[in-house]
Amino acid sequence: MALRQIRTNDDEILRKKSRVVEVVDDKIRQILNDMADTMYNSKNGAGLAGPQVGILKRLVVIDMGQGLIKLVNPQIIEQEGSQDVVEGCLSIPNTWGKLKRPAKVTVKALNENGEEIILTGTGDLAKCFCHEIDHLEGILFTDLVTEYIG
Repeated sequence: MALRQIRTNDDEILRKKSRVVEVVDDKIRQILNDMADTMYNSKNGAGLAGPQVGILKRLVVIDMGQGLIKLVNPQIIEQEGSQDVVEGCLSIPNTWGKLKRPAKVTVKALNENGEEIILTGTGDLAKCFCHEIDHLEGILFTDLVTEYIG
């Protein structure tokens, strides 16, 4: 287990686009495991993207309570509806805001074995997919906030 430092606030890496992972190998699997350990050891962490731990690779881990999801090169291939959500972010501590996200999202990615997977999430999982994939594009939830709360 290796905990990685979460990049916060004005760290410039949070604004950079992540690179596609060409080969899913043991190094990538170790990074995903480290990201999961880091997420689980952070207060209120439901997801974590590569840039948040200083790695500009298209990697995401998510656990909304139904088990760990590891995604390599995730991309949203379909979205439906709209929902009003409240979000926070491990990289922007103690900040919460209201914004709109799709109500249903379908994501295509590779799993930790390099196999293509397609996952569909609704509600909070859809929100989390969007939030983490935005990180891979250098987009923070604060860019989309319509109202700050708390």
